[in-house]
Amino acid sequence: MLDHLSTRRIDWQKPRKEGITYIVDKFQGFDSANFKIISPLIDIAKIYGPLPLLISNDQLMDRINFYHEHDILVSVGSTLTEYALLEKSFDKYVEDASKLGFDIIEVGENNIELSLEKKKQIAAKLKSKDLVALWKVGKKDPRRQLSFDQTITKINEAIEVGSEKILLEGNLGYAVGIYDEKGNIKWNIVGAVTSKISPNKIIFETPLEIQQAAMIAEFGQRVNLGETNLENVISIESQRKGFLSPSSYGISSMKKIAKGSPATKFIYYIIRTRNSMEQSELINITNLPRRTVQTGLEELKDQGLIIEKTNLDDIRKKIYHIVKDEWI
Repeated sequence: MLDHLSTRRIDWQKPRKEGITYIVDKFQGFDSANFKIISPLIDIAKIYGPLPLLISNDQLMDRINFYHEHDILVSVGSTLTEYALLEKSFDKYVEDASKLGFDIIEVGENNIELSLEKKKQIAAKLKSKDLVALWKVGKKDPRRQLSFDQTITKINEAIEVGSEKILLEGNLGYAVGIYDEKGNIKWNIVGAVTSKISPNKIIFETPLEIQQAAMIAEFGQRVNLGETNLENVISIESQRKGFLSPSSYGISSMKKIAKGSPATKFIYYIIRTRNSMEQSELINITNLPRRTVQTGLEELKDQGLIIEKTNLDDIRKKIYHIVKDEWI
């Protein structure tokens, strides 16, 4: 039905490098016949948390083989990897993962800190067993979140040790990383991160359906989504192909319309037409008081519409850039 629309995907055949859908398998029951229908829409399946330790190797291999039969890669989560590192059993862990048929090993620093040298050793060990290292950046505990600079440093380290994709921690979707306490996306942080790292290098963990819809509305079909549930796969793919509009999920005009006072809206208009500006330039062009301009800039940053960078020629000065709403 409408075959000419059903393949309307830039990268619709697997293996995909962009537009990845990465599900979590908590050993929920599903019908094999129905799964076969949606399997082309799934790229990677993660065996949830400690499950590999709680079932027999034969049961685990059956699950992995099932996914492989449907052309889906299988990963182990970062929690188990950290456990193996803490228990000084990493080599055995890698050996077992390889024998069982896993394709990808997530590596994170939720409860541990890894030096760059240690990360290189981990990457080399995984590569020696033909396992892909997928580095996860972020903390699960809302009380121990990384700063922006720490996040960028860890992303760059992951890239340096050869990770093709970076997984941004989303945990349950609340008060972690790019999400606030209500599960809303902090667009100022997303904009700041994607101004440093191309979005196609990132897999955004999006546990909540509204987060998945918002990311697709913002970045388009090529955005990579992780920590998704099986029941969300159809809606994710429908949005990727444009069958469901963002308004279906209550999403509209992502980061396009400034809110606030007339002065704030005017400042946004000026920056948007120039793409980037210093504060002093804004004061001269708008003829607004310095405090009014400063207040407007803070409001726009809070709305995720602009990001602040240091002027490389004069570190005392700040430059304000528009957060682009197209794929960067």
